[in-house]
Amino acid sequence: MTRTDLPRGHKLSMAGEDYLEAIYRLALEGRDDDGEGSVRSVDVAEQLGVSKASVSKALSSLKEAGMVEQARYGRVTLTPDGREYGKRVWRSHRALREFLVGDLGVSEDVADEEACLMEHYLSEDTINRWCDYLENEGRGITS
Repeated sequence: MTRTDLPRGHKLSMAGEDYLEAIYRLALEGRDDDGEGSVRSVDVAEQLGVSKASVSKALSSLKEAGMVEQARYGRVTLTPDGREYGKRVWRSHRALREFLVGDLGVSEDVADEEACLMEHYLSEDTINRWCDYLENEGRGITS
């Protein structure tokens, strides 16, 4: 598998998954009264350390993939598919980070960075097994 190839179940590029994960995380932090977290593109840019133009381009791709909705220059909302996909990527990230820190003693910063790289290459089956392992160890990763 080359660095650009992703296992089955990954519908987006690595960058697309990173943007979707960021939107999902921001939406979780800022849910509005109806329970649907919408986010500003400027917040996505800030979280990922990228330009607003990069976010705009990524949002176009995510819209085409049916992962997000956005009124022209408005707030970004995940579709049900986008929410589920983002949830899966964030769960993978947290499971990998927990293992790297808890089992291998990797520093939080390095573990966070490396979990972000690893999350793109593992199949859903492998991540589910990893989460089951952590659960059996008493360190379950909730959805």
